[in-house]
Amino acid sequence: MWSPIYKLFSTPKLITFACLVIVAYLLPYYILGEDTHIRVHDNLDSNIVWYKLLVESGQLFSPATLPNVINGLPRSTLATPFDAMVWFYVLFEPMTAYTIGQTIMRLVAFIGMYMLLRNRIGTPFISVGAALGFALLPFWPSGLLSIAGLPLALHVFLNIREHGKKTKKYNWLVLILLPFFSNFILTFIFFLGLMGVFWLIDWIRLKKSNWAFFIAITSMTVLYLAKNYLLIYSMFFNKGFTSHRTENDLGHNDLAETLELFLHNFINGHTHDMAVHTKIIIPVIGVAILVAAYRNLRPKLLLGLFIFNALISLWYAFWYWEGWRVLKDQIMILNTFNFSRIHFLDPVVWYICFALALWVLWKHLRFGKMLVVALIITQCVLVFNLNEENKYSRIGTPTFAEFYSENLFDSIKKYIGKDQSEYRVVSIAMHPTIAQYNGFYTLDTYNNSFPLKYKHKFRKIIAPELEKNATLENYFDTWGGRLYMYVSELGKHYMFTKNSDEELENLNINSEALSNLGGDYVLSALPILNNEENGLKFERSFENAKSPWKIYLYKVVA
Repeated sequence: MWSPIYKLFSTPKLITFACLVIVAYLLPYYILGEDTHIRVHDNLDSNIVWYKLLVESGQLFSPATLPNVINGLPRSTLATPFDAMVWFYVLFEPMTAYTIGQTIMRLVAFIGMYMLLRNRIGTPFISVGAALGFALLPFWPSGLLSIAGLPLALHVFLNIREHGKKTKKYNWLVLILLPFFSNFILTFIFFLGLMGVFWLIDWIRLKKSNWAFFIAITSMTVLYLAKNYLLIYSMFFNKGFTSHRTENDLGHNDLAETLELFLHNFINGHTHDMAVHTKIIIPVIGVAILVAAYRNLRPKLLLGLFIFNALISLWYAFWYWEGWRVLKDQIMILNTFNFSRIHFLDPVVWYICFALALWVLWKHLRFGKMLVVALIITQCVLVFNLNEENKYSRIGTPTFAEFYSENLFDSIKKYIGKDQSEYRVVSIAMHPTIAQYNGFYTLDTYNNSFPLKYKHKFRKIIAPELEKNATLENYFDTWGGRLYMYVSELGKHYMFTKNSDEELENLNINSEALSNLGGDYVLSALPILNNEENGLKFERSFENAKSPWKIYLYKVVA
């Protein structure tokens, strides 16, 4: 009965079909270009601009500062020059670089997961289907292969662990290349730590050292450390730079909130590492475990990985538990480094579990093959529909071109009429990276790290607004990565289009502190009705048909 279907869905045909699906997923970027809707959070509002500013600064290899941001943003707070994504921005326009990144991410995710599952599952349809579902996940865009490349990395390390010196050379080539396409701090520090644990267990259990496996782990670690030389320099040798992260005060959840966070992350995942596993994958794993129990099977790997993901979510939740404060207040690295990020390994583990569970249904359930086909198709449809153009056009966020609105900001530049290096601006009710993208020198920003002294100076400007809103005050003081012109009545909302009927009636900023820091102009996406009380002179408003924004320009006269 199944032989004609096996011929129809042969492995080469399955792989070809999967690649065509990936091409369809990527088509909006190639067809629409800058008119594509893409993610705003930790993307348009940050990373894309960081790459652009770095490339335009000419400071790729230098430890100097970038004058465009906060009167001198340390170079070490931006990407390493040995990051492949940086060179995409060197060679191409930002949206083209972004599209190349998306393409590499999807293809490597598919190839890596397929190769990982191919010889370990034994069923081509499941291997290709699970790999396709993984490749279509809404990965954090600037992570490149930080998550998407983990299956390939795991495949390579398992090969080296198994074959030692006889491992095929392509595995070592992949091991050398991956660090330049991925982030050590985000995921691979945890991945390599786990590989180290495997090596240690093997050494203790087998009483034998697998030196090829050990060399693979240490080699990749050394490559990452060399790649991130600027970060290491700033941490251990640049005594003049104290990061704002030293004052991080995160993690005050009580036990009930901690358990709630655990359940939320385990069931729904995190915005940066969504596995889209709630509707299909978790129920499939549950059914597979019941079928295995009924058939007297022992799916140890499936159960082990399922429990591992539960433990990862538990660790993530407890990282923000108030009980940790005792240690975090005493040990600096526990404040400045986010050890909970091991949860970025979640998607890989979920899709391996998905493939293992599908194999149980395929082999041990009546009509299991038909069910598996239906489940894989359903899961792939779910993740395909989360492609950026579909998701964000439906939500209604701006396209790439609309978000940065270059023509609109060109008209503001011309009106001011001075070289942009001669004055400083801040933004209200909008992300400051929009102004940065358009060449303005900004006193506000969003960055992973910046000087603590500057944070204290900037706080004086927004102190009156923070005093009116305990949530904003806590957000800024305990983290502060978003160095924004917060407004109490707007809360943590930073996008207001020209169709908004919001008006700022009770703004209260310290304009003297703004002037002392070098502030000359305020760009506001909303009208400030009490501008004169804040030492601001209204100049004029700017809008055009192609931009979603209406910008109100105010001159600081305090």
